[in-house]
Amino acid sequence: MFLDLLFPNRCLACEEIISANTILCDICEEKLSFSHFKFDSENPLAQKAKLLFPIEKAYALFIFKEENLAQNLLHRLKYGDQEFIGKHFAHWIFDKIEITNIDEIVSVPLHPKKLKKRGYNQLTLLGNELSKLYKIPINHQLLERNFHNKAQAQKDKQHRTETESLFSVIGNPENKHILLIDDVYTTGNTLASIAWEILKHPNTKVSILVVAMD
Repeated sequence: MFLDLLFPNRCLACEEIISANTILCDICEEKLSFSHFKFDSENPLAQKAKLLFPIEKAYALFIFKEENLAQNLLHRLKYGDQEFIGKHFAHWIFDKIEITNIDEIVSVPLHPKKLKKRGYNQLTLLGNELSKLYKIPINHQLLERNFHNKAQAQKDKQHRTETESLFSVIGNPENKHILLIDDVYTTGNTLASIAWEILKHPNTKVSILVVAMD
């Protein structure tokens, strides 16, 4: 309590003092560009993804827009050493959609070099919290990234398609419905690369969940 008085929790957007269990004040949270999608196969994310790979369902928490609050929170999560934001994303997702008939949650892995440099995978806490909330196992050992590459956001359009053999399935997804999670859906090539590797195994299904859709 003494520390709370000295260092009160503040809204990440406007710095207004807020309760300890949140990251935004009510006014700033209303400014977030929530997608209002359902977790299904008919929303705009699912329609885009189906052009690249077979999916069962899809969901994006936000519609990604440059320089808006959702983009700022994602940047803090990914590059600002504020991994705790992922836990709050998970709770927003849990409040908005029901997820059923999923056998495992799997996040897009970082290459060990990038993981060492950054110190954390921005999706780990998000995935772990989703696993707890939905009571679905999370598998951090299903995938590995084969080589280090530039972030999608730093590539030009031509080189964003160079994702062939970027990932390997080192676990066994056979007979499982996998929920792949990522931070931002841009071209979809990263998730497509992973999905096709998973779908090589018998009787597998893939759904996707992202924090934001570009």
